[in-house]
Amino acid sequence: MARYTGPKSKIARKFREPIFGPDKALEKKNYPPGQHGPNKRRGKQSEYAIQLAEKQKAKYTYGILEKQFSNLFTKASRAKGITGENLLSLCESRLDNVVYRLGISPSRRGARQLVGHRHITVNGKLVNIPSYAVNEGDVIGVREKSKSLEAISSSLSANPVKVEWLDWDAHLMTGRFIKSPERAQIPENIKEQLIVELYSK
Repeated sequence: MARYTGPKSKIARKFREPIFGPDKALEKKNYPPGQHGPNKRRGKQSEYAIQLAEKQKAKYTYGILEKQFSNLFTKASRAKGITGENLLSLCESRLDNVVYRLGISPSRRGARQLVGHRHITVNGKLVNIPSYAVNEGDVIGVREKSKSLEAISSSLSANPVKVEWLDWDAHLMTGRFIKSPERAQIPENIKEQLIVELYSK
């Protein structure tokens, strides 16, 4: 698949945020990558550059390709409400992200792999499409044969559900998507208005 498989620390340093999770390299070198280090003179960024960087950060955070992200923006702009908030809500509603938020995997990349390898069910049926849009009331679970996987059990014990819009049943290893999250319930540090301005040009 056409996914970013390069150094995660390099991207995290570029945006100066641990967008792939805790990163020791970012803590040690909290400045953009490059051979000249932190002393390189960097000119003032243009408005377009700032907007583009915010879009790139959102794409890397959720692991979404350009075409998919553009389609999500189109869908968000057609829906009722604030476009930027709709966009983030759609990103959060992707199956790979929901699996990550439920704590079944410690990272979105790992969640995408679990979905692709047919370990995850939606309403009792196997779904292996990471971009699958989860709807209100859907039940996301771990396939019966996969419940004994150590990677899943260790992730669940270390990453309890921390969001209000999901409900987790530890006994059944299933989670209910209560409703699409509101902006205040999404912890990601993304300035969605900059993305809207970029696409509106």
